[in-house]
Amino acid sequence: MRMRKLTVAEFVTLDGVIQAPGGPDEDPGGGFRFGGWIVPYHDEAIDQTIQDLYAEPFELLLGRRTYDIWAAYWPKMKAGNPIGDRFNRVTKHVATHRPGTLDWENSRALEGDLADAVSNLKHQSGADLLTHGSGNMVRQLFAAGLADELLLMIYPVVVGRGKRLFGDNALASAFTFVNSTNTDSGVLITRYKRGGDVPTGSFKSIDSE
Repeated sequence: MRMRKLTVAEFVTLDGVIQAPGGPDEDPGGGFRFGGWIVPYHDEAIDQTIQDLYAEPFELLLGRRTYDIWAAYWPKMKAGNPIGDRFNRVTKHVATHRPGTLDWENSRALEGDLADAVSNLKHQSGADLLTHGSGNMVRQLFAAGLADELLLMIYPVVVGRGKRLFGDNALASAFTFVNSTNTDSGVLITRYKRGGDVPTGSFKSIDSE
């Protein structure tokens, strides 16, 4: 049986911050004052990337903060919105300490240790898994080496502080470049897949040849 792939899709600044991309009230934790840093760069190319991302069969894997933000928004969209309809319909696996409060349809709480729960999901049959946002959870997934593919939308801003995509405990891994494109507003959209161990070398050996 084919193991399910886990894709992590993130909006990220040049200095690796993923905190509060969509608005000032999204996550002001730690005094973060740049919430909404993706908004001025929004264009049709970004919309198309998101639509393409959600066009393939998937199940969502979400941290609790992202889940609550989406659960307060997408179910209220009028029927016929392609993303809203898809999000309402698909299975949503949620990392939460409050499993009894998942009111969005087709939501399931992950049980026990996060890494073990996600690893078990990947070995089950079904659509591939997709994570968007969910920074605290994503950093734990990187620490456990569970992310198979990255879709990074890199914005041309440096914010200096904030919650970052990778923590210091991320499992050392090489990734293989798949493709990239850039938008008229200067956003670099790039995709990588896990490639194995980190290769190393020395320029001394090159110089001696």
